[in-house]
This record gives sequence, structure tokens and C-alpha cells, in this order.
Amino acid sequence: MFKHLLVPLDGSGLAEAALPVAARVAKALGASITLVHVIERDAPREIHGERHLSNPDEAYAYLADVASTAFGPGVPVDQHVHTAEVRDVARSIAEHTGELGPDLIVMCTHGWGGVRGWLFGSIAQQIIGLGGTPVLLVQPSRAGDAPPFSCHQMLVPLDGNPDHEQGLAVAVGLARACRAELHLVRVVPTLGTLPGEQATSARLLPGVTSALLELDQEAAEKELQQQVERLEQQGLPARCEVARGDPAAVIVRAAEKTESDLIVMGTHGKAGMEAFWSESVAPQVCSRASVPLLLVPVLEAA
Repeated sequence: MFKHLLVPLDGSGLAEAALPVAARVAKALGASITLVHVIERDAPREIHGERHLSNPDEAYAYLADVASTAFGPGVPVDQHVHTAEVRDVARSIAEHTGELGPDLIVMCTHGWGGVRGWLFGSIAQQIIGLGGTPVLLVQPSRAGDAPPFSCHQMLVPLDGNPDHEQGLAVAVGLARACRAELHLVRVVPTLGTLPGEQATSARLLPGVTSALLELDQEAAEKELQQQVERLEQQGLPARCEVARGDPAAVIVRAAEKTESDLIVMGTHGKAGMEAFWSESVAPQVCSRASVPLLLVPVLEAA
């Protein structure tokens, strides 16, 4: 399980929204934390209405203050400031996964630039693509501060592909540490939500396609129930459901309905893929969900 968490901070209150989640996870897993700040070249004077940290000594003092106030006793916290100015902050953070060796990155969806979609694409996806390190994305509250976080209910979307169950394995370990319940969800498309070439085929053969999707739903319900039984045999409380529709919309609705504290998803983290687990689904879930999203890089079997 995760033993070293990396938390990128830019000095803003928005970025600090990740701190309560990092503290809760670190305490549950007995993990250490490294706070990191990257000095940006030609940085704006302000970020999110707050003065931007562009001086290394100032950045060190800021991280030290956060370390002493945001984490309780028993959580080892280190600080790292990348003092050489860089233009590509996103890539620098991604490269620090190799330098500092974390096994989980915890960060706010808002940060440098303040745009959720930009941050996801430039930092989280680079981290996954370059180093394969899981990323836990935290949404700030509407007021822009850190929302309360507990980890009692976890939502895990699955699609039947054994490669993608790597996300479930991570969710199981975290659920065991946090004593959380797992809710597994499988999305089967409707005729109107089939992607790409499948949608074209459906228009030509709607009756056949509809029948095949019904069979997919029956098979998915059986597979998920078997997963639940295996989890319960391991002493983990679990539930499951199969829903129809658009994957991202279904996942977000399921998280709301089950009052989930965390969504755990497998992702390839590569551009240009159109599968269910491509980068197209995760950003949509990230932009719509109000709870943290843990992205687990999928390593395909040979």
C-alpha cells in the first residue's frame, strides 16, 4: 500500500485543499509525506488572488509552516523546494516522482493556472504517463477551501477487463486500512451512448445491438456479484450495481447516490484512446464529481 505521499503546493489556499485528504490517508496507512513547491520562471505576482511564492527561502518557510499545522503527530513530513526556475511546472512535478520516489501524489484539481481541466491534463496525466504513479485529485469546496474528508464509502467503476482491476486492488488495500465499504459499478451503454464505430453499427442493426447490450448487462451483473462475494469472503463489506448510459455521468451519479467519499478508477493516461478507460472518461468524472478521485495507472498484461 502507499507509504510515501507527495503533495505539490503553490502557496494558495486552493492548492491546500489537498492537505486534509493527504493527512487522513497518511494516518490510515502509516505513510510519510513530502510537500513540494516548484519555483516558476516569470511567474505571475499573484495566484488565485494570493501572492505567488517565487523566492526559495519564502517557499521553504511556507512549507515548514504547513508541515507543522496541517498534520497531526505521528505523520512524518518533509519539505522540498525545486529552486531552479522552470517554465513547465507540470512536467517538473511529474519528474519529481522519479527524484523523490513517492507512490502516491495527492493534489488539488485547482492549482497553477486555476483551471481544473488544464491542471488535470498537464500535471496528473503527465505524472501517470511518465512515471505510472497513482494520483489522488481533490476538489476544493465552492468557497475554495479544504472540504472535510472521511473514507468510509468508496466507489470503484469496473468494466470486466482484468487489466483494469488493478484499480480494484488498490481500492481494496485502502478500504482495508480505512475500514471502508466498497461499491462496485459497471456501466453498460445504451443505444444512444455507444461510442464511435459501435454507434454506427447500432444504427444499422438496432435490434441486434439492443439484444447484445442486454446480454452484456446480464453478464456484468453476474461478474460483479462474484466480485462482491470474493470481497466479503476477505472480510470487506461490498455492494454492486450495473447501470446503463454514459460512463462518466453514471459514475458521478453513483457516487452521489451512495454518498461515496472517494472514487477509484483505473486509467491508461495516454492520449488518443477511445476505450472506456481512456483519458476521455477520467477528466469528465474529475470535472463533474465533487469527491476526490484516485487515478490508478493501468499496466497492460503482455
